[in-house]
Amino acid sequence: MRMSMYRSAWWGPPKKFDRPDEERKVSWLELFYDLVYVIAISRITHKLALESNLGAFIEYTFLFTLIFWGWLNGSMYHDLHGNEGLRTRLMTLWQMMIIAALAVEIELTPVHSYRNITVVFMIMQLYITYMWWSIGFYDKSHRRYNMPYTILYLLAFAFMGASMFLSKSWLKAIVPIILVCNYAPPFIAQVLLRRDNSDLDLSPSMAERLGLFAIIVFGEVVLGVVNGISNTGVPGLRGWLNFSLAISIVFSLWWIFFTLVAQRLVKRGFNNASRLELLYIPSLISLGLIAVSFTSFFETQHQIPLQKLGYAIAVFLGSVSLMMNLLVLPSNFNALKKPAHRSLLVTAAFYVIFSLLSIRLNRLLFLIIVLSGLLAEIIYLNSLYYRIINKDEGESY
Repeated sequence: MRMSMYRSAWWGPPKKFDRPDEERKVSWLELFYDLVYVIAISRITHKLALESNLGAFIEYTFLFTLIFWGWLNGSMYHDLHGNEGLRTRLMTLWQMMIIAALAVEIELTPVHSYRNITVVFMIMQLYITYMWWSIGFYDKSHRRYNMPYTILYLLAFAFMGASMFLSKSWLKAIVPIILVCNYAPPFIAQVLLRRDNSDLDLSPSMAERLGLFAIIVFGEVVLGVVNGISNTGVPGLRGWLNFSLAISIVFSLWWIFFTLVAQRLVKRGFNNASRLELLYIPSLISLGLIAVSFTSFFETQHQIPLQKLGYAIAVFLGSVSLMMNLLVLPSNFNALKKPAHRSLLVTAAFYVIFSLLSIRLNRLLFLIIVLSGLLAEIIYLNSLYYRIINKDEGESY
């Protein structure tokens, strides 16, 4: 009996999701796990930079969405069921190996060739399916909640396999089905949880993990600026001015995102958590497109990627605006939500209109206009913030 208890503690069965640790900190294992995704995101962004057209962007969107799905499932599993046992560490290692293999295939696979990449995704799909199914093996009460995951994930696995034997014209129908199958289970599980008078909230540690993943993609944007200016050779004074303005644009986007989104708690409920996670996808994909835009932005033989950059910033700001509807602000800052939401949409509309006009500008002036729009938004948001602060201080006297 004692040996059995020792073996159980050493192997470490999954902890039960109804016993959340509110004080849990992000572990070193989770940070190490994220490093593999840094490489995978970097590879697909580099691939998009080599062939920047609509077809390549659609491929990038699909790859990014599936990679984010893999990261999200691994992170949520660790947050809900992870522990210090050997099982958690080995399962993290196995998923890291799969994503590392995916990064290798993305680098080696020719453009528009999907077979090897699909095989790796199928392995990842099957592994994540097992990961959620296995919880029910240890905790029978959990089986009805993981059933939507098991069924729909296996269905997505089957569609991935079928895609390898069908013509490319079928991909337009199959890819959306795969994504729906992979992202629908949390919303079905929410219904089952409510029937049992139970629910799940996005933990502070998981909210922090989402912010860390956003930092990964922001790093790609900085790398895009660095690669873009490096491709021009030795930059002169104007080149360094362009470089400084571009980095300032990236920093402004970071300022808006991490001030309004990443430091906030999410409204209670599994649905709100799932919606927020879905909204991360367009915001992070838009950052990837900004990174690609900056890669070729400074080269003299390229036309200024005005529309691409402007639309990407607009999508990013629009996504942040939608995220704010799912976040909890301190009671005295509730008055800030509506004007901030409105101003973000107005600024996004400015970039859309600016892109539609297709005005031909030199790079320096273009960067100044783009940065000015973001700085105007930051100044306006800060004015709202300090207006509330000053009002509260005045009422306290």
